[in-house]
Amino acid sequence: MFVKQLYTNCLSEAAYFIESEGEAVVIDPLRDIDAYLDLAKERNATIKYIFETHFHADFVSGHLDLAAATNAPIVYGPEAVTNFPIYLAKDREKFTIGKLTLEVLHTPGHTLESTCYLLSDEAGQPHSLFTGDTLFVGDVGRPDLFSGNLTKEELAGYLYDSLNNKIKVLPDNVIVYPAHGPGSSCGKNLGPHTYSTLGDEKSSNYALKAASKEEFIKEVTDGLNTPPSYFPINARINKEGYDALQAVMEKSNRPLSIAEFKEKMKEEVLILDTRPANEFAEGFVPGSLSIGLEGRFAEWAGSLLPFGEEIILVTSPGKEEETIVRLARVGFDHVAGYLKGGYEAWVAAGEERDLIITVEADELAMDLPHDENLVIVDVRKPAEYADGHIEGAMNITLSDMTDPGNLADFDDNHNLYVHCQGGYRSIIACSIMKREGIHNLRNVEGGFNAMKAQKGLKVVKEKNVLN
Repeated sequence: MFVKQLYTNCLSEAAYFIESEGEAVVIDPLRDIDAYLDLAKERNATIKYIFETHFHADFVSGHLDLAAATNAPIVYGPEAVTNFPIYLAKDREKFTIGKLTLEVLHTPGHTLESTCYLLSDEAGQPHSLFTGDTLFVGDVGRPDLFSGNLTKEELAGYLYDSLNNKIKVLPDNVIVYPAHGPGSSCGKNLGPHTYSTLGDEKSSNYALKAASKEEFIKEVTDGLNTPPSYFPINARINKEGYDALQAVMEKSNRPLSIAEFKEKMKEEVLILDTRPANEFAEGFVPGSLSIGLEGRFAEWAGSLLPFGEEIILVTSPGKEEETIVRLARVGFDHVAGYLKGGYEAWVAAGEERDLIITVEADELAMDLPHDENLVIVDVRKPAEYADGHIEGAMNITLSDMTDPGNLADFDDNHNLYVHCQGGYRSIIACSIMKREGIHNLRNVEGGFNAMKAQKGLKVVKEKNVLN
């Protein structure tokens, strides 16, 4: 028996490859499928099935491309309805993989079609449970994502029944393999690990310790943030289908000369710069949006970029193809090419450029008492802000900056000092503000991590306020 978790950090996503006796299955594949094909080749195995735990909302799955490459059927659990051929499995149906068995456990709650898969070993003993977004380490899937007309409370009730009737009855030594790890927006507060055991979850996961269904519903639905705006779009793509990644690459992986790039800029296109945040701050093509590949790139791209709008890229040398693939993972198929030679070629040609002034926390501390027009803009999430922020700071979360109305209160005489926790998100925020014509701003290097230790900057804890 061979089980491998393939984890993608920027999406906090886990896919799985299972093999026995030359037969293999893949569970919840990403859109770029080479890793699964390479594993099958390495193990001299044939991919027999592709299992999906549900319609993923936070990434575009690779089920269609993998099926086309292997002729393996795509398997969903009960209640799944798609625009492409699938094998619709029944609850408790079993599939054989070499000497192993994979049993379907329909577990509605996160979504109506949510399904777990129980793997039994060569002796027929339960070994591991692939839980999708039903059960995470330290958490469960949020019940407020796109399941017809049901309320989150109704879905939470389904989830309670699924956990208690299908999952908690399994042996404590069963390994829990979820579809996501820490940082995912598919739950409220996932634990730090990417796998666990059922016994550990029974003893530590708040959702498995609820004394009653009513208590469970209250705990699971309380404190849910608004899901990222791209979630319903990706869920629809996974349900309805998409273009093959190879076709996307052929269309998108195209170098543009400076002249061609400038011609594109005259059209309704978005310039996306994926270089590291510190490099972007030092200089960029005017009007560019910064989302560096070094951070949670896919999640922020999905949350901030408009779907359907054509994109042209500025990347670090050699990062063009990676950028296109990572955009495709969250449904962006409209890249029209990239700047040949990157930003260095733009500078060498003497083209117009912009920059973001970066200051250290001590400079902010010196300016704060003497500048009545100084405004500290904290772009972190409300929970981060409430847990501690600089006294007087205005909280406008990065995801809310896509609405120009949230930036309307800034005057030309304001001197804006923008920060996040460490510096990645604040550069994105500054690029958005620059695109909206706000230029009297500075990025605080090191973010709140540096600011909270700076003499002259008072940290307070209070309820979030949005000015």
